[in-house]
Amino acid sequence: MERTKPAEAGERGAAGQHARPGAVTNRAMTTFSPADEEKRRGVRRMKLTATGLLLFVSLVYILAKWASHQGAGAWVGYVAAAAEAGMVGALADWFAVTALFRHPLGLPIPHTAIIPTKKDQLGVSLGEFVGENFLSEDVVRGRLRAVGIGSRLGAWLSVPEHADRVTAELSAALRGALTVLRDSDVQAVVGEAITRRADAQEIAPGMGKMLEKVVADGGHRRAVDLIVSRAHDWLVLHGDSVMDAVQGGAPGWTPRFVDRKVGERVYKELLRFTTEMRDMPTHPARGALDRFLTDFASDLQSDTDTRARIERLKGEILGRDEVQDLIASAWTAVRSMIVSAAEDERSELRLRVRASLLSLGARMAADPKVQGKVDGWLESAAVYVVTTYRKEITSLITDTVASWDAEHTTKKIEANIGRDLQFIRINGTVVGSLAGLLIHTVTQALGA
Repeated sequence: MERTKPAEAGERGAAGQHARPGAVTNRAMTTFSPADEEKRRGVRRMKLTATGLLLFVSLVYILAKWASHQGAGAWVGYVAAAAEAGMVGALADWFAVTALFRHPLGLPIPHTAIIPTKKDQLGVSLGEFVGENFLSEDVVRGRLRAVGIGSRLGAWLSVPEHADRVTAELSAALRGALTVLRDSDVQAVVGEAITRRADAQEIAPGMGKMLEKVVADGGHRRAVDLIVSRAHDWLVLHGDSVMDAVQGGAPGWTPRFVDRKVGERVYKELLRFTTEMRDMPTHPARGALDRFLTDFASDLQSDTDTRARIERLKGEILGRDEVQDLIASAWTAVRSMIVSAAEDERSELRLRVRASLLSLGARMAADPKVQGKVDGWLESAAVYVVTTYRKEITSLITDTVASWDAEHTTKKIEANIGRDLQFIRINGTVVGSLAGLLIHTVTQALGA
């Protein structure tokens, strides 16, 4: 009843007329796998079975009609009616099944060869069906809410082995990302970001507020104590150097003993001054330093000239090559530190990540509020993706179907569902025979 074309014909038509121009044909739909070939053999066997059943009821019908003409009993009419209706049912269902894939007997009957001629429209309809029934907000939220990802994920993360696995995967991903990034690119970005941020923000007011607070809290006194103490100790150890420096700066016409006396005097005064500042918290020099720092802190916040000088100094410092090199080298140091920590299973970074995952898993598994938050985030993220990219997702279906070759696609689909469709022909033959027998029986009963 049907002609089976060789598979090569479908392969030669891989760029058939129904393929969208510029579309890339799906290789899976242009080749037959061993499983597909086995299914095609199964379809052919079922076709032979259905066709054989049609031939059987046809033969029964012919024999029943012959027996009727030979004067057989009334039972022959029942057999003939059943066989006749079986032939009609078989032919009708053969036509219906064949019309899905090709023109029956090659005749261009309208509304036949539905799959090859309506392939693109079927793809569009399938895409719309998926978009409306699977990618809607209500469906996505309902499905995710029913799954309960928050509690399941929490129970999974709370297992130490799973937390170790996630930690290892995160460490590997971090190492991979840092390896892929080029140091020169990151250094340029970091340097530019720091420089741009420093240029955009005036630092003098902030420095003034910080200095004002330090002076108010007396925090600078420790620094003064340290400096004075170190200066005193240095003078004690290097007295001769101080006196030699004073004598070397004296005019050449002064007597040497006068230069020596002046040097000794200067040294003693410096030593006395540093000693008094070290031992006297109320030394006048300390008070003068407090007032100077207080005034300087105020100028940093309110004096225009002071603030302008600080900004110029900031620009000069940032513009120096040494500073830029220091900023750029900071990334190298940070990168090396992170990579080392990611590779070391006992590093503080990995231990803290593991502990955080275990803690998060325990909370997610036990706290309904945390579960609700996680589920809400996941639902919102999924809804955003499906609502924002619904057309792109459904177009993947429609474009993929449109890229398939019509003839080959028909054979592929027939190989997968054709065997089941042949049962329609078999059922049509059997049901038609029973219906014909019933109709003939009712007719005879009413006629009697």
